[in-house]
Amino acid sequence: MISEKTVMRVARPTDHLSVITRMYIDGLGFVLLSQFADHDGIDGAIIGHPQHNYHLEFTQHAGSHVDSYACKAPSQDHLLVFYLPDEAEWRRACENMQQAGFLPVRSANPFWDVAGKTFEDADGYRVVLQNRAWSL
Repeated sequence: MISEKTVMRVARPTDHLSVITRMYIDGLGFVLLSQFADHDGIDGAIIGHPQHNYHLEFTQHAGSHVDSYACKAPSQDHLLVFYLPDEAEWRRACENMQQAGFLPVRSANPFWDVAGKTFEDADGYRVVLQNRAWSL
């Protein structure tokens, strides 16, 4: 049964493990929670906030060639969305994303551009920062 104690991890491969890990740490203010090397041929980093019950895991096949594009985003609608209702916090977060190397892009779904900003990482995956509160 899923409960409030459940931890959710979003895992995805990358061809740029150190670059992607640094981008998300710097851009979203995450911390490196754990990392591993050559675990059955896979290197990885787990990032997030220790007090939150979600985190991100990025993996790379040990020894894979950078720029192989094997791990590019399959579409522009693969998104992580963060709701930041405080405008000052949202603006700071947007600045942090750009300083971390994320590229601001127009969203494939115009809804996200109404009250938010979409950013693309080095693999083509996207993060949306919404300047509104989330509600049901």
